[in-house]
Amino acid sequence: MSGWWDYLEEQTCREVDADVLRDRRISAIRTAWEALRPLGVGLHEAELVVHARYEALGDLVQRRPPDPLDLPSLAARAAAAPGRVAAVEALWDGDTVHDWFVVLVAVLDSPTGESHLATVYHHHRPTDSPPAAAAAEAGRALAAHLDVPFHFASPDVPDDQAPRWRPERRLPEGP
Repeated sequence: MSGWWDYLEEQTCREVDADVLRDRRISAIRTAWEALRPLGVGLHEAELVVHARYEALGDLVQRRPPDPLDLPSLAARAAAAPGRVAAVEALWDGDTVHDWFVVLVAVLDSPTGESHLATVYHHHRPTDSPPAAAAAEAGRALAAHLDVPFHFASPDVPDDQAPRWRPERRLPEGP
């Protein structure tokens, strides 16, 4: 375990452990980092402290289940979107906790915007297909079900700058 754990006050240790037990990694890292920063400890070391707590608490951690990727679940989420679904899109994203992951969204045209459908992490699917393949399969099935286009600009290589899907804009009809 990280030696920095011993420098935390008892209340801070309880807060970090409470977040870890609820699988709230980012919150736990923030709490540890804020407490350790005056000692010159960086974000990476705070991440290591929290990682060590995950290992120490092991099976006690109430891990959040992965987002469902089955068609009925995704269709229900799409139906709950605050507008008409114009397309289904898969996007790469990433962070220091989860590495690269894929987000499925419903692209809306009225009102414009998007609605989150699912996030596909690699560590949630260690024996299944990689996150890109699982997201693409689920996204294609949902798009076919909704009779809308499916877009995944970079299915083979993580790229959070890949071009996004944009609906065709119709010109207003003349007089």
